[in-house]
Amino acid sequence: MSLAEKIAYLRKRNSLSQEELSERLDVSRQAVSKWEAAESVPDIANLVRISALFGVSVDFMVKDGCGTAETEMMGGTAFSDSAEIREFLCRAKRVTYAGKGSEIQPCRKNSHDLFYSEDLGADFGRLEYYDTYLGGKNFSGEEALWKNGIPFWAMNYCGRVLDDSFSGDFLKSALHAVEPKLPFRGPEFFRDGDRTYICKVCGGFEWFSGSEAIFHGENKVYECVFHGGFVR
Repeated sequence: MSLAEKIAYLRKRNSLSQEELSERLDVSRQAVSKWEAAESVPDIANLVRISALFGVSVDFMVKDGCGTAETEMMGGTAFSDSAEIREFLCRAKRVTYAGKGSEIQPCRKNSHDLFYSEDLGADFGRLEYYDTYLGGKNFSGEEALWKNGIPFWAMNYCGRVLDDSFSGDFLKSALHAVEPKLPFRGPEFFRDGDRTYICKVCGGFEWFSGSEAIFHGENKVYECVFHGGFVR
């Protein structure tokens, strides 16, 4: 794949428009369009920003490769980002914590554990989702995905309640609105009455970090940070 093809491929795989990518990189949409049309190339500063945003190396971006983008970025493994994986993750989230699903037998003392699985056929096999966390008002946990018994993606999170006006039901409603475009926690923005949820993410499915917060009026009542990506 050429540099132009890689930029277009990574942008589309992360469900970004040319305008959205230009905003993330602080460049014009025309600049992104010219990169993808091979009419110009990003300078080294923008190459570094693109690599960091999508969780790939600058070396990968500038060198022509004979393999697919997925296998090059995943070191030759069979695990890659896809619409099916993202949609499964969203479904799993909606029926576990966000959907007030029942907990399973805890894997550690005083932990809260949730589980969901689906068989997606020959192309994807059996996918499993686990969510395990400790604490309540102050909490820390991990969500992870397995394919046919092999872990391939995980996300760690840590958060706290800052005010008694926090609503757990509102948080669950926000997390239930998770979308494949941003499958990590909740959507970028969610509001119900005088409560507002905001989520910010840097990076792609392979390697990312982010934060979420809830405001009651103008008062910040909850905050959480998270990060994760592929494991191998």
